[in-house]
Parts: sequence; structure tokens; C-alpha cells
Amino acid sequence: MFARFALPFGPRSIVPGLLLCLAVTGAAYALQAGEIALLGKAWIEALVMAILAGAVVRSLWTPGERWHEGIQFSVKTLLEIAVVLLGASVSAATILAAGWALLFGIVIVVTIAIVASFAIGRMLGLPTRMALLVACGNSICGNSAIAAVAPVIGADGDDVAASIAFTAVLGVIVVLALPFIGMALGLRSHGYGAFAGLTVYAVPQVIAAAAPMGAVAVQMGTLVKLVRVLMLGPVCVILALLAPRLAPQSEPADAVIAGEAPTRKIPPLSKLAPWFILGFLAMVALRSLGLIPVAILAPLATLATFLTIVSMAALGLGVDVRTVAKAGGPVTATVVLSLVLLGAISFALLFAIGLA
Repeated sequence: MFARFALPFGPRSIVPGLLLCLAVTGAAYALQAGEIALLGKAWIEALVMAILAGAVVRSLWTPGERWHEGIQFSVKTLLEIAVVLLGASVSAATILAAGWALLFGIVIVVTIAIVASFAIGRMLGLPTRMALLVACGNSICGNSAIAAVAPVIGADGDDVAASIAFTAVLGVIVVLALPFIGMALGLRSHGYGAFAGLTVYAVPQVIAAAAPMGAVAVQMGTLVKLVRVLMLGPVCVILALLAPRLAPQSEPADAVIAGEAPTRKIPPLSKLAPWFILGFLAMVALRSLGLIPVAILAPLATLATFLTIVSMAALGLGVDVRTVAKAGGPVTATVVLSLVLLGAISFALLFAIGLA
């Protein structure tokens, strides 16, 4: 029954990259400890330090092929496990505290953001498929949304590469800048967590961005973000229905992911509702029913944090700031303007429901 979760690589193949990520994680913890010793407080958490340290390593040295599988394992599998464990810290009370207005508002924000971002892309001269990729990536969950939407609409490899290249770098910039934006807007834990969940691209980045505001912000941000990720399913279904009406590519589509040609088919359920989201919801249910012993809640939270920091180190190792230049002016402008618009819509929602 666990065959579907089998890893596409062996334990030995992940060791070099995993050890590299652990080394960067150790450096992040050491830097955090240095902050506390010198300043009395960690102004930059280990979560963020791991991204920065990984990015510095990546800028000075490009890991070879033997490192890739371990880095990929860290950035994906370890993070997914961390998200599941994080569910143990979220109870039904937290979800109810969010309110139906916020949950319904997430759907509205994502819908408006996709339509508006697509319009911005088209006005700036992006091809239809490229504009759709950027719109879905910005509005839902970054690279994961781009990867899921690409085969649905028949996007070619160049469009996918350009979209992912810039969102990968911009996502890290947003993580670093968002706490300052939150403080400038006067947001408190619940509101800031929701703001991070509504605007940041990926789940690990949401956790890193929310961490400076405390555990409540992390819980709220993760909850909001996972609801946002679940929008990927309906969006892919709608795009699959619209795909036949899109103008054909001017030239044959290149491979999109792992050498597979675009199929214009709805992705499998495992991509629309990933196992870690279902696992997170299961842990929330167990916590709400009192089936998780109180004594293990703290160790689970600590393990989730550690795995997330390892994932952040891997994320940093995959960020090459030089890819921004390769994305092109129109893509850059579209992504930035779309992100600013998403932030404005998100803040308007929080203000309307009393969280701002």
C-alpha cells in the first residue's frame, strides 16, 4: 500500500546532498547562536539563515550531479514530512479562529489574483501560456503550480524555465522582506500569519516568513497556505476545459518536466491534493480529537522545525541569483507587479475581516 510513496532514488544516492544540507543547517544554527550571544536575541531566525547560507554557497560553488538527489530529497520529502508533523500543533480551535470569512476570502483572493496577473502579463506582451504560468505560480504556490499547470495548458519548456527561474529567486526575497512589511503594516500574529500564507509562494517559505512573529503566526500561515494550495485542483480542472481554446504554439512544445511532452490533461489526484496536505489535515484531526499525547507535541514541533530548516538550506542551495537576468524584462515586471497586487488584495481582505 506504500508503493506510491516509494522514493525515485536509493538511500545511498541522497547521502552527499543530505549531508551538505545538514552542514548548511549547522552553519545556520551557529549563526543564530552567535546572534544570541552578541545581541541577546536572534533577529534573523535559523530558518532564514539557512536560506541565506545556502544561497551564498550556491553563488560561490555549483553542486555537481552527485549532490542533486540529496538536495532534492531535503527540499521536497523532508519538507513534506515537516508539514505533516506541523499539523499536530494545529487544532480545530485554530481553524475556527481563522473564521469562515477568511477561508472563503482565500478563494476570492486567489481567483482575483489569477485573473489580474494574467491580464498584467498579457498587457506587458507575454504569450498566453506564459502569462497563465506566471499568474498561477504567483497566485497559488509558485513552482509547484507552474509544474502542475504547464502540461494542462501545453506550455513549452522555455516558458516553464523562465517562469520558475524568477519565482525561485523572488520567493526568497519575499521571505526576507515580509517581516518588515508586516511590522510596517502593524499586523499582529494572526493577521501576519494569514498575510504570509496569502502572499508567499511555497509552504516552507511561508513557515520561514512567519517564524519571526511566533508559533501562532506559523500555524495560521501554514493553514492559510494549504487552503491556497488546494485551489490548484479546481484551477487545473478549469484550465483543462479552457485549454482547447488556446491558440496553438508557434512551434512544437518542448519537454516540460522530466522529458514528458505536454498532455493537456488534468494532473493526477496526487498532484492536486498532495499526500502531505492530507497528512497535515489528518494530524489536525487527531490533535482535535485528543488522540496525540500532549507529551509528544513539543518534540514533534521541534522535529518539524529542524526538518524545515534543513529544507530551507536545500532551498537556498537551489537559488542562483543570476537566473533573474535570464528571466527577461516582461517576465520580471509581470511577476513583481502581480506580487504587489496580490499583497494589496490580501491586505484588503484582512482589513475587511478585522485581522489587519
